[in-house]
Amino acid sequence: MTAEQFRRLVMLLPAAEEHEHHHHPDFRLYGKIFATMGYPDATHAMVRLTPEQQAEFMHDHPEVFSPCAGKWGEQGATSLDLRKARKAIVQRALEAARQNAQWAALAANTRLRPASKSQSSKVSRKPVRRVTAKKKGVR
Repeated sequence: MTAEQFRRLVMLLPAAEEHEHHHHPDFRLYGKIFATMGYPDATHAMVRLTPEQQAEFMHDHPEVFSPCAGKWGEQGATSLDLRKARKAIVQRALEAARQNAQWAALAANTRLRPASKSQSSKVSRKPVRRVTAKKKGVR
């Protein structure tokens, strides 16, 4: 597979956008990077998988997939050797990375979004006034 074939596969994914990151192309979904090209060289690409997904792809296709260096690799960043990759395998890895980015974007959006007006109106903002019963003979 060539870098251009990889790019075309990525851009077929719904909502995928191409940007540049550290002087090489990256691909994002709702602002979350899920794949890059050209690192460490033009014959490689990267997909952001979970560590479990990474282990599965490396087990099934060790000639194609390897962890990226350092903490990124430990967290699932996975290098693809494009020269040895086949379309069907790359499509599976890209779809997994796209879904991971979609969930990450959704989680980030949920954390940052304030409660809607209808939800906040259900909560009383008035201070609570305690009412206690008066005892007989006490003033």
